[in-house]
Amino acid sequence: MRIEAILSTHVHADHHSGDRALAEATGAPIYYHRSAELDFPFTALDDGAEVSLGNVIIRAMHTPGHTPESTSYLVTDRTRSEDPWMVFTGDTLFVGDIGRPDFGGPTAAKDLFRSLHDRLLALPDYVEVYPAHISGSPCGRAMSGKPSSTIGFERRHNAALLEADRDVFAEAIAGFLPPMPAEFVATITTNRRGG
Repeated sequence: MRIEAILSTHVHADHHSGDRALAEATGAPIYYHRSAELDFPFTALDDGAEVSLGNVIIRAMHTPGHTPESTSYLVTDRTRSEDPWMVFTGDTLFVGDIGRPDFGGPTAAKDLFRSLHDRLLALPDYVEVYPAHISGSPCGRAMSGKPSSTIGFERRHNAALLEADRDVFAEAIAGFLPPMPAEFVATITTNRRGG
């Protein structure tokens, strides 16, 4: 096995990222969405850009809201089908919850609504969902301990996705955020520098 690509969903606040150390050890490029504000070199991805790993294709879906650069990665295995198989949603969509928008600026909650309803929930029901966290993380409110789900199950049973009005959604989510841990800002600063 050889690591050929390092794809990050966003600049993390809850842990120190190892992407630079992994890149140095493997020579693999680090991918972030073009809007990521980083103090180290990375390969910029635009919405819809693809990273090819032989028969596996990874397509970037810009899903801002948790952070401005938040990106989900849609995976297709062409040995099985041209249809998407799974999506890595980072901190945008969790099993049973959604990401907190208080890192994303003044339009973050509305951006998150669009990312969820117009992008991720537009995927077929069978697409598997792999988020960055499970229950216990301060990055959400009501995450399940289950590490994966499907778009269809989350569409039907994720209470955070049931509000269909963008403005009501934005107001509601702002009122239910847990306190932001004090170390988050320092961790973001460290990760922007690359460790």
